[in-house]
Amino acid sequence: MPREGRVASSDDGPTFTPGVECGTIGPCEPILRTMPELPEVETTRRGVEPFSAGQRITELRVRESRLRWPVPPDLPAILKGLEVQSVERRAKYLLFRTRKGTLLVHLGMSGSLRVMDPAAPPLKHDHIDLVFENGRCLRFNDPRRFGCFLWVTPGEPHPLLSRLGPEPLSDAFDGDYLYRLSRGRKAPVKQFIMDGHVVVGVGNIYANEALFLSKILPHRAAGRISRARYQHLSHNIKQVLTSAITQGGTTLRDFVGGDGKPGYFAQQLFVYGRAGEPCKSCGTPLRERRLSQRSTVYCVACQR
Repeated sequence: MPREGRVASSDDGPTFTPGVECGTIGPCEPILRTMPELPEVETTRRGVEPFSAGQRITELRVRESRLRWPVPPDLPAILKGLEVQSVERRAKYLLFRTRKGTLLVHLGMSGSLRVMDPAAPPLKHDHIDLVFENGRCLRFNDPRRFGCFLWVTPGEPHPLLSRLGPEPLSDAFDGDYLYRLSRGRKAPVKQFIMDGHVVVGVGNIYANEALFLSKILPHRAAGRISRARYQHLSHNIKQVLTSAITQGGTTLRDFVGGDGKPGYFAQQLFVYGRAGEPCKSCGTPLRERRLSQRSTVYCVACQR
């Protein structure tokens, strides 16, 4: 069985940080992170599923219920005794499926889940424990309290999920889809592909990278981009996200194997976080501007 540790989310890409056997040295210290994006959440899902799927919930310990949306007061009673059938992901939400409904979890701006011994003393910002009968728990740490633990009843579409766009790695997402939705839109293309009603999970890092690979200026109006260029962009969005998830998967295999070597997608970034540095393709200094209050880095020579 894998050793215990933290599934951590990083704005630089997914990491799975090795921990220690609880009760031997102590729980691993949480690291403050910026907002998890789709690959980080998928890495988290893959990390917690082996400890959760097929396990019966014995307790939900809520030390702090004041998250972005308050934890329902009856949620501990609802979950007690239910078996987790699977752990899925929709956009940046984790879905713990049971026969009576779904536990909906979001990591918020800075949240993380750690596989723990439930007897380990909670650290600062350890707000919730999801305790299983196998003697393990998932401990939710959220310094900024922007995450959520909510209940979804079968057959009732939840407002947080009902208006989401397609998954970017699905067949429903392609260049024709982007071209069709973009007609007449004056908003910058970067803002367009980061709109969760258009497509889910294309966060700031990966939008910057995909636009660079597609040679599209991030501030170009979405409605002024051709179908062929959208075909290229959709392909690169899939490629960038798949690469990031693969890095996370490599990290998980390293962790299970015991050598503890993390995989960092940040090593492969072309533009994000590199403002002022030379473009890796042409050497031109990369420029930075703010679009929708987000850092946007691009190459004026390579992108148009």
